[in-house]
Amino acid sequence: MAPRVSGPIVNVAVVDNQRVNKGDLLFEIDPETYQVALAQAEVALQQSIISSKGKKIEYDRLLDIRKKDKGAVSHKDLIRREISYQESLLKIKASEEKLKSAKLNLSYTKVVASVDGFVSNLDIRTGTQAVANQPLVALIDENSFWVFGFFRENQLPQIQPGSEARVTLMSHPDTPIDATVDSIGWGIAPKDGTVGYNLLPNVNPVFQWIRLAQRIPVRISLNELPEGVHLRFGLSASIMVIEEQDE
Repeated sequence: MAPRVSGPIVNVAVVDNQRVNKGDLLFEIDPETYQVALAQAEVALQQSIISSKGKKIEYDRLLDIRKKDKGAVSHKDLIRREISYQESLLKIKASEEKLKSAKLNLSYTKVVASVDGFVSNLDIRTGTQAVANQPLVALIDENSFWVFGFFRENQLPQIQPGSEARVTLMSHPDTPIDATVDSIGWGIAPKDGTVGYNLLPNVNPVFQWIRLAQRIPVRISLNELPEGVHLRFGLSASIMVIEEQDE
């Protein structure tokens, strides 16, 4: 999780490894600077409105005079007053947008959980300087767990999206989990594929002439978890894809 605004942290509302719900407060950045900016934006909007009202009154006054006596007010002066009034309306809109921005920035001082999940590796405290768009809290989405299996390329013909699979976590070796093949990766980075002079690939001129099958990532979605099994990011697992039998 990264804050949208910068400033010193004044409140940390969670502890490491705590479960949180979407919308729960994680930490709060000092709002004083943003409160001042909001107050200034409100004043600027009021000033724009008052200025616009004055220009509208002046424009209406000259328009009324010209209707009674065209010679009293030139057409050029009337157009100039009208343009000034229209510009004042645009300034009101600009001030309204600045006010919206100030309100948003103030709301961003309270950083909340974007998903249901678990706080991990928490290393912030009161006084920590938060920098906009710089991650400060790791939040693991409890509804987004999946498993990556790396299968040899010569095994891929027997694996298809939708294929049935079994996943066994090293933490629960006696509890296989039903799963489904979600997707198969479309590429990997070759070991000798770095770019060299003139953007040509650097190819190692020495080969052992032993062709090993590359391993391609296959994404596996877990079905319903057995009771007592808890997923944690980074766990090791074994995967067995069940080949479909032709009828």
